[in-house]
Amino acid sequence: MDGLLGKLGMDRKMALGYFGVLIFMMGDGLELGWLSSYFTDHGLSVQQSALVFSVYGFAVAIAAWLSGVLAEVLGPRKAMMLGLSLFVAGTLVFLTFGITSMNLAIILPTYALRGLGYPLFAYSFLVWVTYYAPSDKLGTAVGWFWFAFSGGLNVLGAYYSSFALPVLGEMKTLWSALIFVLLGATVAIFLNKDKNHSKKFENKSEAFKYLLKGVTIAFENPKIGMGGIVRTINTSAAYGFVVFMPAFMMDLGFTRSEWLQIYGSLWTSNIIFNLIFGIVGDKLGWRNTVMWFGGVGCAVFTAAFYYVPLAAGPNYFVATAVAACYGACLAGFVPLSALIPSLAPENRGAAMSILNLGAGLSTFVGPAIVGAFIGLVDTVGVIWIYTGLYLISAVLMKFVTLSKKEAEEAERVSQEEFQNAQKA
Repeated sequence: MDGLLGKLGMDRKMALGYFGVLIFMMGDGLELGWLSSYFTDHGLSVQQSALVFSVYGFAVAIAAWLSGVLAEVLGPRKAMMLGLSLFVAGTLVFLTFGITSMNLAIILPTYALRGLGYPLFAYSFLVWVTYYAPSDKLGTAVGWFWFAFSGGLNVLGAYYSSFALPVLGEMKTLWSALIFVLLGATVAIFLNKDKNHSKKFENKSEAFKYLLKGVTIAFENPKIGMGGIVRTINTSAAYGFVVFMPAFMMDLGFTRSEWLQIYGSLWTSNIIFNLIFGIVGDKLGWRNTVMWFGGVGCAVFTAAFYYVPLAAGPNYFVATAVAACYGACLAGFVPLSALIPSLAPENRGAAMSILNLGAGLSTFVGPAIVGAFIGLVDTVGVIWIYTGLYLISAVLMKFVTLSKKEAEEAERVSQEEFQNAQKA
């Protein structure tokens, strides 16, 4: 079994961690494809719904940034436990007092509190992976992370909701998230066999300086900062889609269940290609994979996601095929998680904080674009804004290069970390 996992780029010690992330993110993402329509069906406007998701996204961005450096300061396992605690607390408050009242003043802070949890849990594990995996397998290793992350958040969560909603209703489906979150956390935190990587700090002042490193490193190494911008663009459209595409698709004649399954197919394709592009990136180059398959590919299929269903009507199979192509191109950005920490091998946690900040900001930027522009330019205008952003990301990647010296240093540090982990 070790040999098979090794060939697939996954070490046996980390396998349970990946599985735990998958189950945890299923609980986190089960409302993603339908909560916006639930809000608007119960009295909120599209702009108010976009505001809820934007504030949530801002909380996610803050926690995502902190995850990298907190994984260094506390160790990944403790950072993940902190994320679990915040998610559970936020969920309890949101479901008990927020969504039941449909009072925006309560919904905004309580849903944001929930959003602080999952980045600390998931992205701290990603930092753990970047320290453990050898450099020649790093693209594949992070591909497995994004396979688990997207598979739970966007695939299993969406498909579970499509079947659970008619049986349990909205509120019981939301409450069931806690079951998956607690199960996944138990597996990833307590059953995962790998020993923590942790950076030792002599005092609180030194630890605080490292927290600041999670900001300053983007200016010290502008390529890392550009990588963070590209990561922000990566999934911004995908998170924006859930705010306005359900209404657009249902206006064309699709049912809510069909939309959830189309959205699920987008992410099903994505998790498969997360692995494929992780391997492709190791073979063909991380930067080129992100630039062409990620940036250019997503630009093409973002536009197609609007125009093809508009032309074909409520054709489930055509819409599913286009969504799957877009999801595949989203995975073209996966090698960023190997490229960016390799630019700062001695400060991978800080570098990953910038990347994680970008991942979190995408959950803010995507819905914020909808809220700011849909009243001015309608659905088609928002689609073209996203398309333009993807083209910009492709241009930026031309400058995010890994020099031979940087690659050699990353290889040296990675081998040391891997050997230490094997001895543990």
